[in-house]
Amino acid sequence: MCPVRELLRVILESNGYQVREAQNGRDCLELARREAPSLILLDISMPSLDGWSVLRELRADERTRRIPCIAVTAFAMERDRQRALAAGFDDYVAKPFRAKELLEKIERALDRQPRDGMLP
Repeated sequence: MCPVRELLRVILESNGYQVREAQNGRDCLELARREAPSLILLDISMPSLDGWSVLRELRADERTRRIPCIAVTAFAMERDRQRALAAGFDDYVAKPFRAKELLEKIERALDRQPRDGMLP
């Protein structure tokens, strides 16, 4: 198990979120298409398909294009944040991150979502 993914799961579950985990980019796409999550935390550096590619495919698919995606990444320079936002991420969290900051960004991303029954 990836230590950062495990930490994210603990933080999210202890704050009342249901968590589904993907081992790599391809699994993430499959899971997103099958379950239509309310939000995706997406690492930029993943095996089999990187976060940039996953995001492009999510945004190109009618079933997943409206799911908010937050980049959670070790790419921590300002230009990396700008690139992630320009690519279509809804927000950006650099590792190491503070749990409070992550949770605030998640809440903001979820609050921006339409309440039309399209998302769980």
